[in-house]
Amino acid sequence: MAEADLDAVIRQTARAQTKALMAAAKKRQAVWTARAAKARDKDAKARFRFMAKSTMLNATATAKRLQNSAENAADAYARAIKKALEEPPPAKKPAKKTEDA
Repeated sequence: MAEADLDAVIRQTARAQTKALMAAAKKRQAVWTARAAKARDKDAKARFRFMAKSTMLNATATAKRLQNSAENAADAYARAIKKALEEPPPAKKPAKKTEDA
């Protein structure tokens, strides 16, 4: 991975984070769904189902934002490297001479 481009590493890391986020959200949704199944009254069931639904909606939105941020960062890095490769190296300035007076 030493030779890998940093933009590819950024994208790969974001994919891994998105996967972990969605896995955690699915576990949390399962908890809320289980609580809804065990709830005794109608209001509690509705509230727990709403929490399960909200969990997935919020996790999905967060994952999209995470992915978009990573894409933007990776694209910006790739553009910066491309621009740096196209620019000529800066000219060296001559060394200053000191005068003995």
